[in-house]
Amino acid sequence: MSEEMSTLLDRMQAIVNGIIILLPNVVLALIVFAIFFFVARAIKKIVRNLTRDRRQARNLGMVLGRLAQGTTILVGLFIALIIVIPSLKASDLVQLLGISGVAIGFAFRDILQNFLAGILILLTEPFQIDDQIVFKDFEGTVENIETRATTIRTYDGRRIVIPNSELFTNSVTVNTAFENRRLEYDIGIGYGDDIDEARRLILEAMHETGGVLKTPTPDAIVVELAGSTVNIRARWWVQPPRRADVLDLQDRVLTNIKNKLTANGIDLPFPTQQILFHDQTEATDGDRAGQREGWPAGKGQVPQPRSISRSLNRLAELKIQGNGSSRTKTAPPAEE
Repeated sequence: MSEEMSTLLDRMQAIVNGIIILLPNVVLALIVFAIFFFVARAIKKIVRNLTRDRRQARNLGMVLGRLAQGTTILVGLFIALIIVIPSLKASDLVQLLGISGVAIGFAFRDILQNFLAGILILLTEPFQIDDQIVFKDFEGTVENIETRATTIRTYDGRRIVIPNSELFTNSVTVNTAFENRRLEYDIGIGYGDDIDEARRLILEAMHETGGVLKTPTPDAIVVELAGSTVNIRARWWVQPPRRADVLDLQDRVLTNIKNKLTANGIDLPFPTQQILFHDQTEATDGDRAGQREGWPAGKGQVPQPRSISRSLNRLAELKIQGNGSSRTKTAPPAEE
């Protein structure tokens, strides 16, 4: 028993001595890794600052900064491992990295797909930070484009995180891609109103609204002869095309158009419907040739309309007669 205890103590002593021997190397490795870590952050910041004032190169600077940061940290990690384990060779690290890369590739396929999509988005720049985009049911301002996901801030103050692979493989509407944007709205006037006069008033209202661009010029075109209105589409251009400016200008344009039309006697009718009841008699029920309305008139005498009150009275009479007959059948025989 004493020999086993002494053997165990010797092993523990050897482990402690090994840790003590490696402790200076571990401390040195941590210091080296920390230096590389802060250098990597500094490199990323320098690259981003060099491209911050250039809109066309802003995303490229983000890509280069993040790649430089990751590469610097990886080099620092390799150097720290070599300091801790002096017998570790560079070839062993490369082999370990290759095996680990294959395993990580299978395990984190979706993450790597989002990472590559993020790199391509930052390089091709279909949209940039501060652009206002529409993706499926989401609309808002791009806050940040990371290598894994893109975050947008909705107009009602929510944050949406969208994986980059979704953005890269689906359609995205960029509302702020160009300096100008065209807005449109359909205005319905009455069929008895003068179309040319209404068009003139609509154009006049748009030209009088501050913020509507003179070039390209606003226009008003007839787009539909609807059920109760003649629809005229008013179209005008704004700058800049951001959401707040669009809503504010649309409010002023539509207010001016409505006031201008009503002040000059142009009707803005409500939707109306006309309902026809196909009236027919019991005798011709189901016979299209004998129905009074909605189908060709029958040959010979035109059937008379069926009165609702008369039908209700007839139904009541039939019900009373049915009740009377049932009571007669169930009445007991009279005693002799």
